[in-house]
Amino acid sequence: MSAPRRGRRSALAAGAALPLLMSSDRSAMAQSQPSTSTQPPAATPNPAAAGSGAMRRAAFAAPNPMGGSITDVPGVKVGHFTDARRPTGCTVILTEEGATGGVDVRGAAPGTRETDLLSPTNLVEQVHAIVLSGGSAFGLDAATGVMRWLEERGIGYPAGPARVPIVPAAILFDLTVGDHRIRPDAEAGYRAAAAAQASPPAQGSVGAGAGATVGKLFGLNRAMKGGIGTASAKVGGVTVGAIVAVNAVGDVIDPASGLVVAGARTEDGSSPLGTTAAILAGNLPAGLRPGMATTIGCIATDARLTKAQAQKIAQTAHDGLARSIDPIHTMFDGDTIFTVATGKSGLTGNMAALGAIAAAVMAAAVLRAAMSATGIKGDGLPSVPSVPSWSELRGR
Repeated sequence: MSAPRRGRRSALAAGAALPLLMSSDRSAMAQSQPSTSTQPPAATPNPAAAGSGAMRRAAFAAPNPMGGSITDVPGVKVGHFTDARRPTGCTVILTEEGATGGVDVRGAAPGTRETDLLSPTNLVEQVHAIVLSGGSAFGLDAATGVMRWLEERGIGYPAGPARVPIVPAAILFDLTVGDHRIRPDAEAGYRAAAAAQASPPAQGSVGAGAGATVGKLFGLNRAMKGGIGTASAKVGGVTVGAIVAVNAVGDVIDPASGLVVAGARTEDGSSPLGTTAAILAGNLPAGLRPGMATTIGCIATDARLTKAQAQKIAQTAHDGLARSIDPIHTMFDGDTIFTVATGKSGLTGNMAALGAIAAAVMAAAVLRAAMSATGIKGDGLPSVPSVPSWSELRGR
């Protein structure tokens, strides 16, 4: 992650618009109007902030990310299933009328389904849903339930006598949070699809973000709660939205200040450690196994895109992860971002501008995931670690 630029308020933190020049419709140029939705809880004043400079640096950051939701994109619905038995679940992004799909996998330990199909060189052009799930590789079974829900409604790719729903999926690792034998299955995916709505979805410790944690490189006992978040912006007649389940090895970082929002904590648990800074200072992290983390998400837009363009937008959206998570794309992560393009605006976007907006809304969604999360209470449950959230530590 590059060093933050001081004294300069970023567009992301301010919720400011990014200009978008429509390559197919220059007359559509307009002032950006980011979408609005319920923001994460306002930061409770931290007494440490009033102290010395050292104390101020030790406080967890309180950014002000842009709002909105991926469901601001016409043709997109979102549904969650959250398991009541332990912190885990799945999230479904529905595009029932079909949407051009793309994907980019950057982490070294991914768990995915139907990603080869999304290559621009392969046959099928459109997807009908994207599944983000907890439960490690077991959670990929949630996509089967989504397929069943879509098939019951006659939605899918025509294949002889059948219609086959196209449902790519990606998973994150949350098996250390509670009984690992409880994980999202086909029934969980079916229920998430049935719950999908076009209204703004819940954020924080729900769906695929229910068991998510961040800042794990120095052990889960010093980590913080991750979650799922969403954001969007409407610029020049095109809407771009993001949703992301944040379960990173690294820390969640405010791109505007470079400060830690949620992540590895000092030994007393009260302050951010700063994972990369600690490594550079010679502190050796705890041992992790590949695949014990992972951030997974989806970009949606109503611009008209080809499969190659959808793939490129997924690639540029990873820049949003790089701005807001540090370190990112590690050997322990399976970071994966999908793109779905509904084409509902009828406009072909300027790819450079769309990519910049995708990165910005993805970074904002990461911040909202951490800021909306609620802590895990492990009291009396030996297999469930107590993991605090951003809102709890800011309120100390």
